[in-house]
Amino acid sequence: MSRVIVAGAGVVGLTCALRLLEAGHRVDVVARDLPLETTSAVAAAIWYPYRALPQDRVSAWAATSYAVFDALAAPEEYAGSPEAGVRMVRGTEVFARRQPDPWWRPAVPSLDRASLLPEGYVDGWTFTTPIVEMPIYLRWLTTRVEELGGTVTRLNLRALPEGADVVVNCSGLGARLLGSDRTVVPVRGQVVYLEQVGLDRWWLDGAGPTYVVPREHDIVVGGTDQEGDWSRTPSPESATDIIERASRLVPELRGAPVLRHKVGLRPVRPAVRLERTGHVVHCYGHGGAGVTLSWGCADEVVALVSNGSEA
Repeated sequence: MSRVIVAGAGVVGLTCALRLLEAGHRVDVVARDLPLETTSAVAAAIWYPYRALPQDRVSAWAATSYAVFDALAAPEEYAGSPEAGVRMVRGTEVFARRQPDPWWRPAVPSLDRASLLPEGYVDGWTFTTPIVEMPIYLRWLTTRVEELGGTVTRLNLRALPEGADVVVNCSGLGARLLGSDRTVVPVRGQVVYLEQVGLDRWWLDGAGPTYVVPREHDIVVGGTDQEGDWSRTPSPESATDIIERASRLVPELRGAPVLRHKVGLRPVRPAVRLERTGHVVHCYGHGGAGVTLSWGCADEVVALVSNGSEA
């Protein structure tokens, strides 16, 4: 058993901490931002491999996560645990031109060509995918970490922490400082939360990027994809454009009351960094797919920590 410090309390950091605790390690999570303050808390959190490479590793990590979320959506599989806030929801991705099957096709059990498409679209595919209500889910992850003896502590880090057998660097954009990695850049994503109007399917048009993600009490619509923009202040102009694009895709949204606006900064890198160097395991650069890759990456982190401990 190793003493492990995880730097970062977003969805990737918490998931790694949980898997490490389950493997018998002693784990403490430290971060400047607590879970509900992270970019993860803003995410629409539909399982979808977005802005993350390389394709082969991402597809494998995403497949592992899909299976775990599918199990989490069935509460009887986790008797005695709090509700995780995960549902399996059917929806459709649409295109203005014909498309080959997506590169991540092996990661989902079933994917069908769509026959009924909104006006202006000529191709699409329909599949069932996890939708994760992030405030609920982040609380669930935190509770599980603490139940297994882990801790989650606010700490403003200027460097990776010392005093552990292994440090797991899940710092997202913070890896620019903590990992001395300037290849990690922010990609600004703005979303609008609308009142739930009875929508029970998700919709996605990657050209926008435009997405409509129904949750129990609201609908998350987005988005923006502004590389290099550090602003976390919602833009009224972007909000208007997001709602208009979403309403063209799903006309039922026209006139839906706006509940709030949020901005998250995706930590994008040319490729996800998941490797061990000395006593540090780096796990960051997940782009817009932190939720999607979280469980698959966490399993690999456990293997890297355990193999290094045995060496």
